[in-house]
Amino acid sequence: MANIAFGTQRISQHNPQHIQALKEAIKSGITMIDTSISYMDGDAHKAIALAFREFGDDVIDNIEIVTKFDVNSDPTEALERSLKNLELDYIDCFMIENPEAILFKLLEDGTNKDDRLDEMNRVIFDTFLECESLVKSEKIKSYGISSESFSCLHSDDKFLPYEDLIILAENAADELKNKQHSFTTIELPINLVEKEGLVCASWAKSNNLRVIANRPLNALANNQVYRLADYDESAEYYHHLNELLDVTDNDELKPLYNLIDQLDESKHKFGWIGDYETFLYTNAIPHIQKCLKAMDEQNAQTILTIIDMFLSEYKKMVKYECAKKTKTALEEEFKGCKQSMQICALNYLLNNDDVDYIAVGMRKSSYVDEVMSLAY
Repeated sequence: MANIAFGTQRISQHNPQHIQALKEAIKSGITMIDTSISYMDGDAHKAIALAFREFGDDVIDNIEIVTKFDVNSDPTEALERSLKNLELDYIDCFMIENPEAILFKLLEDGTNKDDRLDEMNRVIFDTFLECESLVKSEKIKSYGISSESFSCLHSDDKFLPYEDLIILAENAADELKNKQHSFTTIELPINLVEKEGLVCASWAKSNNLRVIANRPLNALANNQVYRLADYDESAEYYHHLNELLDVTDNDELKPLYNLIDQLDESKHKFGWIGDYETFLYTNAIPHIQKCLKAMDEQNAQTILTIIDMFLSEYKKMVKYECAKKTKTALEEEFKGCKQSMQICALNYLLNNDDVDYIAVGMRKSSYVDEVMSLAY
């Protein structure tokens, strides 16, 4: 049975709820935290450090930190930044993050396939050399690669071939006279909908590599993102909607009234919650700010308070509507699922022999309780 890793992609040191969720996961027995120097511009690392301050070495030493760095960056510099932010002396597993970016650039430049792959292997080998050197200096214990392209079909130009990775690692270790290579781990998207990565996972297990599955609840299908989770309908939504419509039903705030009315009519039209969040920050919030600009500060603040309560409930309604659409669109995948979509999706991976860890984002203690109850 696979284990749960605490995913930190949207974790911030400035959100007490995130810190508390981390602490709860540690207390619940989490043995791996999956992070990256790029997550929240370093804030995810600092959040982990804050959570760790509550625990002794006997607890921290049993939690593996898997952190990533960009293939175009200097591994040593990235490591030093990570160690500083995490307040640690070494990293358990140092991962090259999405090296296929190089492949994509070569593809855009029109480079032929053989030359693309040769350059990709050269870059990976050079990076493996640096990682083997960091292992030798005891700054890291092992290294790996995290790549979405591992989950592409072999025929896809964006597919990142993985069959030569072991040889590249062995050659890097030999060049530095290390007794054996320390390439131990791959990470890639696998979920109930996107199963192509299982081919790579099976190869990895046959070569004694660990497999971390990411995006277990965010699936891509038919050019659409689906959140594999159920959400309850907001019980307070219409109360806050009507209150906001009442206070904006005047000539001065008519543009704001129209926006809220349009939002209500559109709550079922978003493909997934990410589409709504993009619309919120690029369209809705600038429009709201413009509408309130001419008001005096006190009245504007009163309206903002009501808007905040409305938007909080509106987000719940969007999640609820998206979940209904997901169930319909992915009816075949969830056939026979008697529990919530998230439980069925996670159980699918937990019971897969080719998956060792599942990186799950858990930004609330309630998420930690629900997820960790499946694995422990």
